[in-house]
Amino acid sequence: MGTGGKTYNRMGTLKAEKVAIWVVTPNGLALAGLIAADLPAADLFVSASLEPDIPCTPFNRLSVAVADHFRTYSGHIFITAAGIAVRVVAPLLADKTRDPAVVVLDEMGRHAVSLVSGHIGGANALAEKIAGLTGARPVITTATDVSGAPAIDTAAVENDLAIENPEAIKKVNMAFIRKEKVALYDPAGTLADALPESFVHRVKISKGGWLGPADSPGIYIDDAVAVLPDGVLVLRPKSLAAGIGCNRNTAKDELKALLQNTLKQHRLSINSLKAIASINIKNDEPGLLSLAQELNIPLVFYAKEELNTAMGIENPSTMVENHTGVKSVCEAAAILATGQGSLAVPKKKSKNATVAIARAASI
Repeated sequence: MGTGGKTYNRMGTLKAEKVAIWVVTPNGLALAGLIAADLPAADLFVSASLEPDIPCTPFNRLSVAVADHFRTYSGHIFITAAGIAVRVVAPLLADKTRDPAVVVLDEMGRHAVSLVSGHIGGANALAEKIAGLTGARPVITTATDVSGAPAIDTAAVENDLAIENPEAIKKVNMAFIRKEKVALYDPAGTLADALPESFVHRVKISKGGWLGPADSPGIYIDDAVAVLPDGVLVLRPKSLAAGIGCNRNTAKDELKALLQNTLKQHRLSINSLKAIASINIKNDEPGLLSLAQELNIPLVFYAKEELNTAMGIENPSTMVENHTGVKSVCEAAAILATGQGSLAVPKKKSKNATVAIARAASI
C-alpha cells in the first residue's frame, strides 16, 4: 500500500485463504492428502484414532476441535457425511457475513457440497476448486447460481465492497432471480462487469435523495452517506484513507472521536476506510494501534521521505516540519494511503491529534 509504507494489520485471528481439512476415516485420509498437496495454505486435522503418519494435527473429539478452530480459518473442508458436518458447525454459526466457508466432500470423492456461506464466505468457489482437484461433482444450491442470475453478495466480495446492511441482500437477489431490474447507483462503475444491464437500471442521487423506486430493491455503491429507502442495499467501496497525527500517548478515545466526528460531519462512511495512516515514528503509539484494532482497519506507516512526496497537501505545518522533518503528517499520510489520491477532508484538529481524509483517484 502507498509507496513502500509498512502495513500493520493486527485485526483478529482470521487467516486469509487458510483452509482446514477435517478427516475421520482412512479413505478420507487418503483423499485429504491429495487435496492438501495442491492447497499449500491448508492445514490437515485428523482423528487421533487413525494413527496418522503424515504431517497433521490429531484430535480426539471432532466437535471440540472444530469449535476451537472454526473462526481461525476462512474455510473448512469436511471429508465426512454431510450430517456430521451439519451437527458440528450448526452451534458455531453466526451470520452469512461472518461465517467461514464450509464444504463437505464424501470420502469417495464423488461430490463436493457447498454447505455454508456459499457467496460471501466463498464456499461455492471452494467447492468448485475441490471438485477440480479431486474430480468430484460440485454441488451448488444457492438460488442465484441455480437460476443463472448474478449474486449481489458474491459480486460485493469479489470487488472488495463492504456490505453495510446485509438484510437487503435477499431482496436484491430475489429480484435478480425473478428477472426484475434493480435500481443501481454506481457512479464509479464498480460493478459494471458483474451486473449485466439486463438486471439493473442506473439511477442518480439528487439533493432530495434516492431517485429510484422507493418501494423496490436497489443497490447504492459509494463512500458518501445518503438518505435511502430501507430496501436499498448499501455497498461501500474501500476508497478512503484516514491520515492521523498525534501527540505522544494520545488516548484512543480522543482519536476515535476525532475520526468519527470528521466522517460524520462530511457524510462519509467509516466502512469505506481502507486504511489508517501515519508517520513511522508512531508505529508504537498505543492509542493509534488500539484504534486500528478496534475498528478492524489496517494501519499503515510512512517514512518522512515518503510523506514529503505527497501531492495536494493543503495545510503544511512549520511546527510539524521542525519536529518531524515533514511538512505534513495527516494529510500526506492519507494521500499516500490512497495512491496519491485527493483530499476529501483537509486537516481537522482535536486537542492532541489531527486527521485528514483522502479519496482514491479512481473513485
